[in-house]
Amino acid sequence: MFRRAATKSHHFRRLYSQASQGTTRQIRHRPLVIASTTAVAGSVLWYTTNNIVYNDEGNTPAAKAEITKARQELSTGISDDGTITAVVWGSNKSNIIAPQAPGTERVQVPSAGDWLEGVALRDMALHETHAACVDARGNVYQWGDGFFGSQPTSAAVQEFREPKLTLRGKDIIHLQLTESRVFALSASGKVYVFAAKESNQKLPEVKRITSGSPWWGTGWIWGEEPQTIDYMEISPKARFGWGEKFVSIAAGKDHLLALTSSGRTFSHPVDKKANSHGQLGYRKFDIPAPRIASSIEAPARLEVELTPKAIVDPFAKASPFTREVIPTAPATTSDNLDLVDDRQIGFSDSFFEIPALKGVKVTQIAAGNRSSYVNTEGGRVLGWGANESGQLGLGGNVTLSTITVPTEIVLSRNVPASMRTKCLTIATGGDLACFVAERTGHEALTFVDVLTCGNGQWGGLGNNLFSTAQGNPTRARNISGLREYDDQKQALVPIMPHDISVSPTGHVLLTLETQTQSGIGGAGRDLMVWGSNYDYQLGTGKRTSLAVPTTLDKPDGTRFMLTTKKAPVKDLAGKVWKKNADIEQRAVAGYGNSIVYWRIR
Repeated sequence: MFRRAATKSHHFRRLYSQASQGTTRQIRHRPLVIASTTAVAGSVLWYTTNNIVYNDEGNTPAAKAEITKARQELSTGISDDGTITAVVWGSNKSNIIAPQAPGTERVQVPSAGDWLEGVALRDMALHETHAACVDARGNVYQWGDGFFGSQPTSAAVQEFREPKLTLRGKDIIHLQLTESRVFALSASGKVYVFAAKESNQKLPEVKRITSGSPWWGTGWIWGEEPQTIDYMEISPKARFGWGEKFVSIAAGKDHLLALTSSGRTFSHPVDKKANSHGQLGYRKFDIPAPRIASSIEAPARLEVELTPKAIVDPFAKASPFTREVIPTAPATTSDNLDLVDDRQIGFSDSFFEIPALKGVKVTQIAAGNRSSYVNTEGGRVLGWGANESGQLGLGGNVTLSTITVPTEIVLSRNVPASMRTKCLTIATGGDLACFVAERTGHEALTFVDVLTCGNGQWGGLGNNLFSTAQGNPTRARNISGLREYDDQKQALVPIMPHDISVSPTGHVLLTLETQTQSGIGGAGRDLMVWGSNYDYQLGTGKRTSLAVPTTLDKPDGTRFMLTTKKAPVKDLAGKVWKKNADIEQRAVAGYGNSIVYWRIR
């Protein structure tokens, strides 16, 4: 199972420092370089730059060889015996990336996450104070101070609280998190929701009846495992076609998008703020009425309306000298919502199809904090919701803070009209959006650009500027227009981004597909980092933010590259799932931190 840290002192012996008994014996342990306010007995190494200093370092060639091996193991996620492990860096204030070291504030450089040793996952999602993952068997585990509750203030009594199994037996493949909820998509296309906090997962005294499930239940028919937590399935209001199911979900701060196998787009209100900027794509819907008495009958439905703030008071941000001051602004929610508790997962039990997108076949969905995006079958992007920082990419002339109707985002403004532009993928986080655009010219030459828009206050735009608002999608430097030679095609081909993860707090991790043409013995995929770096979330060992995508280097000066391999994989219960699984490393940008974990391909 998870590698436990029995005591605080045992954990700190795994640093890059040597005990008095000798150098070689201690350096074999994988390290975790930390910055902590807690005084701990023993030698503690403080990283401030990439120039590493060792306490009591041995001068023998054997000792130096051991140090070099440990440094390489630190940054690759693979030990010398082939065992896989995660690599973590950044903020650990809520014990998200290093739960085995409670009290550790930050991990300053990429370090081995021993608590995921030998484990490959289906998916991982990080929030500010809690996190969740799906193990190889499709079970969901949760951890973090936001899940368990705050740790004791005294570092001496803090303990390793390992990820806890919560939702099991549902064959989950994908997760999305909000502050109060966890959304899980199963391989069969069902979407489940349960509380993000352990204390809110207690089973209700009265069985909850949703709009899409009979009161008698069906678990006994299919042999489903009994659950120990309170959860609910979110069902679509519209009728599905034959074989149609949900295939993707994307969560914003207060809303959830869902995509079906037929290309239909749905959204779900998480709470009363779900449509503050029109991000739902509609205003009127129904929810379960509050239950008055214990009954097996399904509760009545309550018709409600969530009106965006900009529609309620269009001149809310105008100067009082240019308009009449409204003493009491009208409410943005229906009056009949006053008695409804939106902190419970049963606030809404349905997905509603977005009216403006009916008949539009969508291939991808994405959600920012209060914005929504879709990529259509033809590679055209639509966006709606909040736009204060230009995150919808509608151009510098569009100054509206709220867009309530899906509107096309033009990605071809800065290229000749003779070039065809097609969006390949979208990645969003907070108030920042990234679009991977394919450009094809009249000479059949193909280029791939990474375009960004939104809040680049910490350099997240990647255009060498620190701008709080960028409404016109701009090219990110160092990763746009890259090409390499293809031996089979005997021509130059574009280097594609393999994966992009955008943090809500302003940093970006992008993996370039540099492994395809690397040939036999290729090192892997380059990891590019930029944006905010206050908590060392870029892994450079410094706190300087980067406004340009930069290759992340390992302590030995070589490039940090993500790779693929076949290896034995365990589930999070410690049992072997497969002896020769096909896995790859995947980077995830969290709230001021980053994790590279092994994902099942």
